[in-house]
Amino acid sequence: MVYLAQDEESLRMNLTSITDEARFSHRGLLIDTSRHFIPVKVLCTMLDAMAYNKLNVFHWHIVDDQSFPYVSKRFPKLSEKGAYSQNHIYSVSDVQYIIDYARDRGIRVIPEFDTPGHTRSWGLAYPELLTQCYTGTKKNGLLGPIDPTNQSSYTFLKELFKEIIEVFPDRYIHLGGDEVPFECWQSNPTIQEFMKEHKLVDYKALESYYVQHLLDMVTAMNSTPIVWEEVFNNGVNISKDTIVHVWYPSRWEKTLYNVTDAGQWALLSGCWYLDIVNSYGDGDWLKYYRCEPTNFNGTHQQAELILGGEACMWAEAVNQYNIIQRVWPRASAAAERLWSPADVRDEAEAKRRLEEHTCRMNRRGIHAQPPNGPGFCRH
Repeated sequence: MVYLAQDEESLRMNLTSITDEARFSHRGLLIDTSRHFIPVKVLCTMLDAMAYNKLNVFHWHIVDDQSFPYVSKRFPKLSEKGAYSQNHIYSVSDVQYIIDYARDRGIRVIPEFDTPGHTRSWGLAYPELLTQCYTGTKKNGLLGPIDPTNQSSYTFLKELFKEIIEVFPDRYIHLGGDEVPFECWQSNPTIQEFMKEHKLVDYKALESYYVQHLLDMVTAMNSTPIVWEEVFNNGVNISKDTIVHVWYPSRWEKTLYNVTDAGQWALLSGCWYLDIVNSYGDGDWLKYYRCEPTNFNGTHQQAELILGGEACMWAEAVNQYNIIQRVWPRASAAAERLWSPADVRDEAEAKRRLEEHTCRMNRRGIHAQPPNGPGFCRH
């Protein structure tokens, strides 16, 4: 389309008309950088690939149980104690570089700091934030989720999230809220007494108590929360602006129906978990291509509440050396579903186009794996 003119000094472009538009506004990729650290250079390559695939949201699952690589200006001990090492951190300048690099490619960066569970790495620097676990009547030395009864925890979180919202300019922040283990809370006598005093009937109610405080805190900072589906399922009183992120693979249709039936905005990831690998190189992408976000028997009004979705690359089994091949071109199938009209469903044609697109990405330096078994690229 663009070529060098005869004067060899200017560029010429053929007159071209392109008619195209996105079906969903939120077309994302979650990358987990806690379980395995992913260097900035690799993240930039991933952002390049996202732009080539018309994805526009980088959901940065930056910390988790395993490590805390984010360098906090207010609480530097979090990464000093919680990162795998001081070679496995994202400095203030690293984070800003990623945000700028993404913005130049039309991509927003939404950070996720998941609480009250998934916080073991936080406790390496600030053990007082977490719940003391008991065996019988004695502390057993183990720590559980954030202690929702400790008011100093909320003071800490207010300072931390104030910083995060200042560092990450996007109006949304992902607060997590999934997979909270209750065993440690159940063992702790102080928590049991707190629940009696506050008439909290079960541990879901205790979790809701915590999450409600966090949602109110972040909303007061003019940020809009995104939460995993458990927050909705457990009956937390969330505002209509809060986005519910549906993730559980075996029930996503039912959950998406319930969320939108309640009038909540929704994101879908339940059918786009890239860490679940059934086969290599022989059509693994098809399961992602066949997932239709509006296929949950809801009304037209409910479908309008689906902002889009995200493919998710959890990092238990990927690191900097294989994440690109694991994500691409499998995420391309989800990207088309989020961009193209619902009636673009010809799988034979998609197979041919994906093969061509994979070769195109490789020519651009994205080392995507072959999508369809044996073949070759016409370079």
